[in-house]
Amino acid sequence: MCLVLGTAIPRGDAQNADQPSTLNDRRILLLAGPIHSDIAFPADAEMRGELDFLASAGLPLDRPDVGWILIGWGGRSFYTETPTWGDLRPLPVIRTLVGDESTLHVSLAGEIDSSHPDVKSLDLTQDAYEDLQAAVMGSFLRGADGVPIEIPGAGYGPFDRFYEANGSFHILNNCNGWTASMLRQAGVTTGFWTPLPQLLFLSLDLHRNDGPAKF
Repeated sequence: MCLVLGTAIPRGDAQNADQPSTLNDRRILLLAGPIHSDIAFPADAEMRGELDFLASAGLPLDRPDVGWILIGWGGRSFYTETPTWGDLRPLPVIRTLVGDESTLHVSLAGEIDSSHPDVKSLDLTQDAYEDLQAAVMGSFLRGADGVPIEIPGAGYGPFDRFYEANGSFHILNNCNGWTASMLRQAGVTTGFWTPLPQLLFLSLDLHRNDGPAKF
């Protein structure tokens, strides 16, 4: 019942909902896994500039075949120590339930099939896109030099990195809650509580006329 209500009850003030669509609409993608969601930004010059610190971390940000940059938030233990289900261990699961430090995962991707059932496209107004971008960038914990703090050796491979993040992870404030919160910063209405990516996607469909996004 809580899951049904959390999905059906809208949350968000839709601050950009009264803005008309323009030729400057910006498309993002939401990617759903079994329990996790990511926000995919187009790897244009603007976003590459925002994330120029990735190049210093060794990511090939300037490769022409990089089409999207994926950013997700989650519990540090589970996120960094469980690249596959085969790597699942008891301690990260316990920390997921009782609370953990948070981290941001940034990865590079090529072409993404937007028609895949685990992918949702959202077209945002320019202002909404900028609000989303600012909210996501504000989730990075930064050092005294203003640069996001990388977690050494925590990546899964050559095309991703983990960074320290703001906020604490717990079962009521998980990765999908972060994704929903970022969308609400852009004026997109979501369900009040969507702990699974499938529930987040469903809530976006239910409340699609309550914000600036077009699907």
